[in-house]
Amino acid sequence: MPATGSDRRPTRLTVRVKLTALYGALFLGSGAVLLTVIYLLVRDQLSFRLGTAVARTIPMEGLQASTALRQTRPDGTLAFLPAAEVTRAVEATTLETLLLISILSLIGVAAVSVAAGWWLSGRVLQPLHTITATAQRLSSSNLHERLAIKGPPDELTELAETFDRMLDRLESSFDSQRRFVANASHELRTPLAVQRAAVQIGLAGNPTPEKAAEIREQLLTANRRIERLIDGLLVLARSDRGLAKRTRVEMHTVVTEAVEQYRAEAARREIELQVRITEATVSGDRVLLTQLVTNLVSNAIRHNLPAGGTVWVRTDVFGGLTVSNTGPKVPVSQIPQLFEPFRRGEGRTAKGEGAGLGLSIVDSITRAHGGTVKAEPRPDGGLRVKVELPRG
Repeated sequence: MPATGSDRRPTRLTVRVKLTALYGALFLGSGAVLLTVIYLLVRDQLSFRLGTAVARTIPMEGLQASTALRQTRPDGTLAFLPAAEVTRAVEATTLETLLLISILSLIGVAAVSVAAGWWLSGRVLQPLHTITATAQRLSSSNLHERLAIKGPPDELTELAETFDRMLDRLESSFDSQRRFVANASHELRTPLAVQRAAVQIGLAGNPTPEKAAEIREQLLTANRRIERLIDGLLVLARSDRGLAKRTRVEMHTVVTEAVEQYRAEAARREIELQVRITEATVSGDRVLLTQLVTNLVSNAIRHNLPAGGTVWVRTDVFGGLTVSNTGPKVPVSQIPQLFEPFRRGEGRTAKGEGAGLGLSIVDSITRAHGGTVKAEPRPDGGLRVKVELPRG
């Protein structure tokens, strides 16, 4: 089916053609103005200067004042031309010659300027062609490619560097998502495998009541692990979407309630809770902020010394929350990994009480509120996590 008039794409001029046309038009216009001014000035001064030159050059003795030049006729007699007529003839010839040379020079120089503008615009736009070709070629499988454009610092090299930094972030995000999917699959597969083995092996034949009770406990444990994982993924997804609305939240109340919720568990593990609360109001979602504080306190209790450990919880008037704990020493190089999903210390999917989403949920909720979260190892072991939230 032939393309209709509405289907045809209009002819599109490239930036290079537009720049070249602009260079040529500007040069042609400015050159025409300059030559016009020169022509008018020469015409204004030429008549007077020619008359003066003729009067100085041609001897006037014995001739009438109205004559300035003589010539021989074909019959051998002499004829005298008026000085004004000579001046007008020379002036006209000079101006015609000046105009012709000026027009030819302007056309020649304009052609050279168009060619130079075409070459120069091609050189200037070359980084843009490189960026376009790279962007069209990129996919999730080759995000490691970079422009790496070299040259003097200008807007185009700055654009190329910005594009490379964007690719760095995209590659990091894609790698993080791949790890997330792989780890989530692993985390879900493990309890499902336990459940399947318990059903297929443990319930084979006629198990005794004691065996059935043991299998039931295994199934419940696996089910609780899956439930914790799904709940964590839901909270993570909700916080990643951002906040639909914000309200004033009393941070000191949220922290106090979360700490009281874990006092019994801390006492059972022989861990001392040291709390110093300062009144502060922040802007955000109370449910998500409660989840943030709960995750920090529960992590600090679970990842602590076997007995005799301490957890410090502090708030300040600026909306800051700091949770520190004793425990094994944490290498500085391992800190960024702790905020990735399913990261637990040295092991990517090491067995633990939680789902491995604690600090990643804290990071996601903090970013959704427009805050910052930082973690640093304590010199004597354990971790210190500080969250800064916008004040309400």
